[in-house]
Amino acid sequence: MSHTDSETSTITTETRQQQLLRTGQAKPHYLQGVYPFAGRGFFDLAPLNDALCYEVPSGKTAGVIYFRAGNLSDDLLYLALSLDGRPIRYFPVGPKADFHVHLSIVESYPAGSRIEVRLAAPRGLTGTVVVDIGILEECL
Repeated sequence: MSHTDSETSTITTETRQQQLLRTGQAKPHYLQGVYPFAGRGFFDLAPLNDALCYEVPSGKTAGVIYFRAGNLSDDLLYLALSLDGRPIRYFPVGPKADFHVHLSIVESYPAGSRIEVRLAAPRGLTGTVVVDIGILEECL
C-alpha cells in the first residue's frame, strides 16, 4: 500500500449561507441594542426604536436568520417583526427571561421592504429589552 493510499481524505462542506458570505455575494446586517419601553397595552403593537428598522437596499434581497431577545421586566411581553407595517413573526418573552431562535424558515424579502421590530406589553409596564437580530443581505 502506498503512502497516498493510506491517507484519509477530508471532505469539507459548507452551507449555502457560508458560501455566499465567503464569496462576497451576501453580507450580514444586525439590528441590536438595549432599549427601554413603556407598555401601551397587550394588543397595541408599537415600534420599539427607530434603530430597529431595516430597509432592503436596491439590488438586494434579505432574510432574517436569527432573533434573540431578553426581557428585564416583571411581566410577559412580546416582540413582533413587521414587514412594511404588517406583523409577520411573533416572539413572546417571559418576565426576566430570554431566548434565541435560529429561524429554520427564512423568507426572502425584496428590495424596498421595510423590516421593523415592534413591542407590545401590558399597559403601564415599564422595563428594558435586549434585542439582537441577524439579517442576511444577498445580491441579486
